[in-house]
Amino acid sequence: MSDLTIPFLYQKSIALSSYRDRQFRGSEGEQDKKLLTSTTLYVGNLSFFTTEEQIHELFSRAGDVKRIIMGLDKTTKTPCGFCFVEYYTRQDAEQGMRYINQTRLDDRIIRTDWDAGFIDGRQYGRGRSGGQVRDEYRKDYDPGRGGFGKRYNPSMEMDKAGLV
Repeated sequence: MSDLTIPFLYQKSIALSSYRDRQFRGSEGEQDKKLLTSTTLYVGNLSFFTTEEQIHELFSRAGDVKRIIMGLDKTTKTPCGFCFVEYYTRQDAEQGMRYINQTRLDDRIIRTDWDAGFIDGRQYGRGRSGGQVRDEYRKDYDPGRGGFGKRYNPSMEMDKAGLV
């Protein structure tokens, strides 16, 4: 395949976001190539209570789902608000990106992004407390994502404001 045909093949594909996995083993170019042919989607902003069955029901509307890997808190081994959805074909994965991104599941607006492919160990949250980094210091109370951030202490805010 010549370098001229690659852009032509992917011009109708869903564009890649600017996010790149910093723990990817390889160059940015290698990661981009994997993303352009991937059949795996990262799904974020899930409720901690969303089930694999709910995810399968929604994403199978876009095509045949090969498997779902739930994101788990590495300490408690409980869901922590993300998953990977792997399709059998790129076309089905593109349908998932096109039609399911920014839709509502379990009363939350979910987001999808391309993933270079699931590797064992990536199902665990990367935050210091075991969950996702984005939930570590979250200041708002979000019952669908476990309340306040695990490392955020509301009483510290009250101390700073001189309320204690």
